[in-house]
Amino acid sequence: MYRDEKARPAGPAGPPAARTVTGPGSREPAPEPGLGPLLVSLQLTDSAFPSGFYTLSHSLEGFAQAGAVEAGTLRLLLEDLLRNGVGPADATALALAHRAIGAGDPETVVEIDRHLYATKLGREMRRAATRTGRQLLDLAREVFGHPEIDDYFARVVRSQAPGTQAVAAGIVHAATGVPVAQAVASDLFAFCASFAGAALRLRLTDHRGAQILLHGTAPVIEAVVEEALRRELDDVGATVFASDIMSCRHERADARLFAS
Repeated sequence: MYRDEKARPAGPAGPPAARTVTGPGSREPAPEPGLGPLLVSLQLTDSAFPSGFYTLSHSLEGFAQAGAVEAGTLRLLLEDLLRNGVGPADATALALAHRAIGAGDPETVVEIDRHLYATKLGREMRRAATRTGRQLLDLAREVFGHPEIDDYFARVVRSQAPGTQAVAAGIVHAATGVPVAQAVASDLFAFCASFAGAALRLRLTDHRGAQILLHGTAPVIEAVVEEALRRELDDVGATVFASDIMSCRHERADARLFAS
């Protein structure tokens, strides 16, 4: 299938104040955004952030077990997952949740969360999404200390919302002042880094190959971000049925390295 047959830390006080710079010939200083939101997004996408996201292979282990992917076709699989799975589903839900939090509308966030959860066909994928989402909210409320995160985590604890990872990420990024486009891009990069890490552990690539893979997907991430920002809730949903099948097989596998 995917085989080559030919061969801030922001706290309650808000983000840091913006710096100003002057350019040649400028009469007034031009504002330059502070680094707080960027640092938050870097922290959230770091593999050391213990949300459990990096325990997932995103169906890659299932493809590997079936012999349906190899080193030369990893990029094709990753791009398909981005364009047809994560982009129209998780990335879109993240953007919508981010905007709803910014508008002070947590009820809409719950609706987005339930919709995204319903689009995940396999039990393994649903469990992975909610386990990592709940862990992200629980840790983020302690690290960042924003009421929006506390409120939504309480809703998840009371079983009023599933708490999917993408929606949780949208809430945390919005609450900490990370712009929506940067939030979507950061989460997509975290997905790619998690995928590349899984490929390393499955011996489908080496460290150099993993970095080449990540760099090569940058234009795809940019395109997927733009598309995600244009979609509405009715558009949320993936069409990666091969991935769903591999996930179902993986769920019943005798031996597994990854939770998905």
